[in-house]
Amino acid sequence: MRIVSLLPAATDIVAELGLAADLVGRTHECDWPPDAVAGVPVVTAAEFSSDALSSREISEAVGGAAHSGSSLYTLDAGALGALAPDVVLTQDLCDVCAVSYAGVSRAVRVLDGGPRVLSLEPRTLGDVLDCLVTVGELLGVREAATERRAALAARLEAVRARTAGRARPRVVAIEWLDPLWPAGHWVPEQIAAAGGEALIGAPGEHTRPMEWEAVRAARPDVLLLLPCGFGPERTVRERELLTSLRGWAELPAVRAGEVWVLDGPAYFNRPGPRVVRGAEVLAHVLHGVAVGDPVTAAEAFRLDDGA
Repeated sequence: MRIVSLLPAATDIVAELGLAADLVGRTHECDWPPDAVAGVPVVTAAEFSSDALSSREISEAVGGAAHSGSSLYTLDAGALGALAPDVVLTQDLCDVCAVSYAGVSRAVRVLDGGPRVLSLEPRTLGDVLDCLVTVGELLGVREAATERRAALAARLEAVRARTAGRARPRVVAIEWLDPLWPAGHWVPEQIAAAGGEALIGAPGEHTRPMEWEAVRAARPDVLLLLPCGFGPERTVRERELLTSLRGWAELPAVRAGEVWVLDGPAYFNRPGPRVVRGAEVLAHVLHGVAVGDPVTAAEAFRLDDGA
């Protein structure tokens, strides 16, 4: 089967199902697993270089606070057609974070053979795990997908078991730095599974920008920085967007040295199998307990340690 993935999380799912060899096309941001996707043709491009823009400029370029503007991605319909896919995996959750479903539908409509288009729209941890079965059924590996879902669910339960009965720190997770944007969707559930109390964002919620005063009023014990699409190095480079704000030094999380930089694209922003690893990472961050493989500095570190 010839698969084109227009969503990094979908590429993660295909790899999780053992079908990475069937990928014939991907986005320029599909980067996992590195060895499996390196040689897969790219059919998207960014409309501008995010490296050259500030967080505020990026937000304004894609439509501002409501995330109602154009996607960051453009789709090469000609390249897509030349690949002759049987299946195209896409999304309809956020027009900013990936090629829009409408754009994919227009491109596919003119292709010979009519590839099947599957749109993934998970909002909760359960939805994310269910996507494995949905994709697996379409790709003819439902049994394997069901087994993988069960294995990932068991890992989440192990996180819950290791953190059960502990004091639950109050946590604010920030998904964008300027304007400030709290993490919603599945991230509050990741926090809860790891023994924390998520503030501001609610499970399954598509959040909106917030004022800094909302963070100050919440008085979090732990502050998580996991900007969408930014690796930890970029987050550290933009730290002054937060540290220069009024009252930063008085936050309980800052005073306790509990401001953490996390790899958002790998474990929190994308609704793929690695959100389970994100919960394991948070168990380390919130309680210092190990679940699964040891947490590395590439996955999580205190902000002061990455200065």
